[in-house]
Amino acid sequence: MKIASLFVTLTLISINLSAQTGKVFENLSLPSKILNMERKYAIYLPPDYESSARTYPVLYLLHGGGDDQTGWVQFGEVLNITDKAIREGKATPMIIVMPDANTTRRGYANNATGTWLYEDFFFKELMPFVEKKYRIKSEKRFRAVAGLSMGGGGSFAFALHHPELFSSACPLSAATGPMSVEAAKMQIKRGPDSTATDAQIEAFFNQQNVVHMVNNVPDDLKKAVRWYIDCGDDDFLFEGNSLVHIAMRKKEIPHEFRIRNGGHTWTYWREALPDVLEFISQAFHQY
Repeated sequence: MKIASLFVTLTLISINLSAQTGKVFENLSLPSKILNMERKYAIYLPPDYESSARTYPVLYLLHGGGDDQTGWVQFGEVLNITDKAIREGKATPMIIVMPDANTTRRGYANNATGTWLYEDFFFKELMPFVEKKYRIKSEKRFRAVAGLSMGGGGSFAFALHHPELFSSACPLSAATGPMSVEAAKMQIKRGPDSTATDAQIEAFFNQQNVVHMVNNVPDDLKKAVRWYIDCGDDDFLFEGNSLVHIAMRKKEIPHEFRIRNGGHTWTYWREALPDVLEFISQAFHQY
């Protein structure tokens, strides 16, 4: 009788633990007419997704250069970290979308010559696709963007270009773009867009340099997005992130700015993710 009772208890514990676990699918894809190819993405679904009929807020979580849609899954441990944050009540259950920005061309931006339009793909194809396919709340207050390194730069650009779409943005160790138009020219002339004109390069700089974008935020949009910016004290991208912080202070744009011990590493970003989830959940919950 005791053995049977123990078996039932262990079974119930197993079922309970299983019910508290989300799911990750890391090799999904959608067709893109803009990029003329299939584009991959990964997705995290919260623990109660299959057992409920509710709709969920969404976080677009962007990887860094050299990784793909599996980066936050494999190295960032998004499943375990998000499950734990939800279980402990630090984060609300949410869907996390992780798109691939490393196939054919690397990066989240439209290129200088207008021949590779990743940002257009993201907003015109990826976002509508996933928000229709999954039970995602479509209002601005239930949508956030975050990312590391190249994805941190993408987080800045996406939220600054479309403040009407995101309640919060959390760039981590962000690449903040070329420091000047001349630096942009040198960088682009060495790459696949070497035929870009000076006018195209200047337009690209204005669209991608984060300090430039911050300095040009209209006064009525200063509080449109909640900002959480985090960069390690040993990170080689410290200067750009510090300059963005200074620009936001001068522009009187409210934001959280964190400098923690660490460098440009997955250890740093794994430690940052719980704080990101808690920060964006404040808006999802009504802070």
